Amino acid sequence: MEHLSIRPATENDLEGILEIYNDAILNTTSVYNYKPHTIEMRKKWFAEKQVAGHPVLVATISDKIVGFVSYGPFRAWAAYKYTVEHSVYVHPDFRKRGIAGELLEMIIETARQNNVHAIIAGVDSNNGISIQLHKRFKFVEVGHFKQVGYKFGKWLDLIFMELLLDTPENPTEN
Repeated sequence: MEHLSIRPATENDLEGILEIYNDAILNTTSVYNYKPHTIEMRKKWFAEKQVAGHPVLVATISDKIVGFVSYGPFRAWAAYKYTVEHSVYVHPDFRKRGIAGELLEMIIETARQNNVHAIIAGVDSNNGISIQLHKRFKFVEVGHFKQVGYKFGKWLDLIFMELLLDTPENPTEN
């Protein structure tokens, strides 16, 4: 594989991120949504991530965005402040090359540096590749929600997987 580079995203990366995300919407059950997003929606999403201090990392090969990963709040209440939910996506032309694993490893390390304690992944129950990827990084299944989504003419089950980190050292209620 050509040289893979992973770095923090910039606004210049949003077209590439949008292309990958819209492919996931239109062609997979990785995103339980029906309509493609616009560049304005991605700009708003990115601005919200920046304001909140949530990372967005991109994987590039020869300056092409081939994948991205991010996390955000799991729930809005204060006591969930040490828990995040992440998403990882890879361009369809670059799947099965280990890029998702590289991105997942980087977001786990970023979460650890940011004193996150629990990382949640919401994975479609039929996405065996993603389930195995998360298991490889020691995520465990903690919930199976039956028929919570409907897409492509069928009911979809959602699995929650969780990875507990050894951070933060001294959690507080502030």
